[in-house]
Amino acid sequence: MAILNSQNHMVLAFGVLGNVISFMVYLAPLPTFYRIHKRKSTESFQSLPYLVALFSSMLWLYYATLKPADATLLITINLVGSVIETVYIVMFLLYATHDARKLTVKLFMVMNVGSFALIFIVTFFTMHGALRITVVGWVCVSIAVAVFAAPLSIVAQVIRTKNVEFMPLNLSVFLTLSAITWFSYGFFLKDICIAVPNVLGFALGLLQMLLYAIYRNSKPKNVAKEEPMKNIVVVNPLGTSEVYPVQVIEKEKEEEGEDEKDVEAKKRPA
Repeated sequence: MAILNSQNHMVLAFGVLGNVISFMVYLAPLPTFYRIHKRKSTESFQSLPYLVALFSSMLWLYYATLKPADATLLITINLVGSVIETVYIVMFLLYATHDARKLTVKLFMVMNVGSFALIFIVTFFTMHGALRITVVGWVCVSIAVAVFAAPLSIVAQVIRTKNVEFMPLNLSVFLTLSAITWFSYGFFLKDICIAVPNVLGFALGLLQMLLYAIYRNSKPKNVAKEEPMKNIVVVNPLGTSEVYPVQVIEKEKEEEGEDEKDVEAKKRPA
């Protein structure tokens, strides 16, 4: 009985801590949307990261409601996450161009409405009990693992360019803390579907911090001819990585613009 109570206390402790960390992660795009609101334009930003984040939160919320054990902390963070991501999407639609708005609505209908409805209908009406919980849980895990391709691509970019600008240390630290917290929550709750994605999250977080330590003082390679990357990855509460677009090359563009002006000025006759 004492061991059981101890486990319950650990579940509560890591669940509360996970809610706090994950809430901060959900607020990571605020600077992006402040910029969008200030400029009244979505510029080169995309809505896909927020649609994926909302889809993930909806699935984890559905999974949490199916669990026979108390999953209040799992429900609260994903409910909050769903609301926050919805606000982001609405703001994006307000300032997006006609084509971007049209694409966002189309993706929302296909993924957040169509795909979620299909998963819900199939699992809710054709499955029962433990089978339903298991299937929904592994659907969540599959999506979480699949989306980890995004941060891995940025890790490859950092190694190739020796430039950690695309991988801020604070986000890597949050990735690691979030993964440790939610893995511990899943471990003490004896829920493999929560624990598994965060093993990858922890490994990825350590790898990112290691690369930051190696390349933080390195001179970046010249990648001017390549398409600039504008994505930074953070990880949401249960291991699903989210790619948040940010403008990280403005300074380079400004410097290039100044260089071009200098060249033009030199060409002009005295």
